[in-house]
Amino acid sequence: MSIEEPASAPPTASAPATRLAQIRDRADYLIALLDLKGRGMLLIAGLLAVAWVSSGVYKVQPDEQGVVLRFGRWLDTTEPGLHYHLPYPIETVLLPKVTQVNQLQLGGGSIAATATNSRDKQMLTGDENIVEADCSVFWRIKDARHFLFKISKSELSVKIAAESALREIISRTPIQSAMSDKRAQIADETRELLQRLLDQEHAGILITQVQLQRVDPPPQVIDAFNDVQRARADQERARNEAEAYSNDVLPRARADADRIAQEANAYKAQVVNLAEGEANHFLSIYKSYAESKEVTAWRLYLESMDEVLKKASKVIIDSSGKGMSGVVPYMPLSDKDGNAKRVGAPKAAAPKEATP
Repeated sequence: MSIEEPASAPPTASAPATRLAQIRDRADYLIALLDLKGRGMLLIAGLLAVAWVSSGVYKVQPDEQGVVLRFGRWLDTTEPGLHYHLPYPIETVLLPKVTQVNQLQLGGGSIAATATNSRDKQMLTGDENIVEADCSVFWRIKDARHFLFKISKSELSVKIAAESALREIISRTPIQSAMSDKRAQIADETRELLQRLLDQEHAGILITQVQLQRVDPPPQVIDAFNDVQRARADQERARNEAEAYSNDVLPRARADADRIAQEANAYKAQVVNLAEGEANHFLSIYKSYAESKEVTAWRLYLESMDEVLKKASKVIIDSSGKGMSGVVPYMPLSDKDGNAKRVGAPKAAAPKEATP
C-alpha cells in the first residue's frame, strides 16, 4: 500500500513579507561586507540617480523618427539627432523606420492560392466585363505619430484600402484599355485614390508607387476572350485597310473632278470670248455698212476674194475684163506638188499679111 506525498501547501499571506525580509537581509549583508555605510550609501544612491537621469538621452538615426510618450501618451515627435526625454517610467521613446520602403503584393502568389482566391481577385470593368488584376504597392511611414496610434495593423489597412482603390479605378475603365494602353494611367490613379483614402484615416502612410502587373480575364473564359480579341483585331485591320483605300481613291477622284471642272470653265470662257469677239466684229461691220454701204460692200468683197484666192492653186485671169490691163501676162504659181508653173493669157492671133 503506497503512501501519497502531501501536496505542497498553498502560498499564504506571509510569503511576500518573508521574501522581502530575505532581500533586506541580503542587502544588509552586502553593505556590511563592502563596508558601505554613511557616505558610501549616499554615493551609490547618487550614482544610481545619475544613471537613471542619463538614461533619458537617446539618438534618432537619419532613417528614423523619435516618438516620445509620457505615461503611454504621445508627447512629441523628434527628428534625427541627439535628444533627451524624462527617464523611464515617466517617458519612453519609440524609433520607427520612416525611410524604409515596404512592399505589399495584391493577388499573385502560388498556383493553388491563385486558384482558391480567383473569385476574390475578380473585378468588374467599366464595360461590364470581368478581369483579374495583380499589383504591387510600395509604401513608407510619413508621420510616425499617426502611424503608431491611428491604425493598429498597418499592412492590413494598406491592403484593404489598395484593393478598394484598384477596384474603383478598374470599374471606370473598359477592359480593352485596362489590358493595353491605360495600364500606367490606372496605376497612377490607383495610387492617388489610395493616398486620399489613407489621408482621410490619418494613417501616416505615404504611397510611393503602385505597379500594375497583370490584368487578364478569368482562366475559365480566357480562350473565348482571345477569340473575341482576334475578331476585333481583324475588324480593326479591315477598317484600316478600307480607310487607307478611301484616303487613296478620294483625293485622286477629287483632283480629277477639279481638273475637269477647270477645263470646262476654261472652255466656257474661251467659247464665250470668241462668240463675243465675233459678235462685236459683226456689229462693227454692220455699223460701217450702215454709214457707207458701197465702200463696205467692196471691202467685204475684196476680203472674201482674198480668203478664197489664198487657198486656190490655179488662177485664171480674163484679160478683157475691166481694169486688167496692168496685170502681168505670166505669173509664177505653185501647184500642189510645189513645182512652179507659168500660166499665161491666151496667145494673140498672128497678124495677117496685107493684101495689095
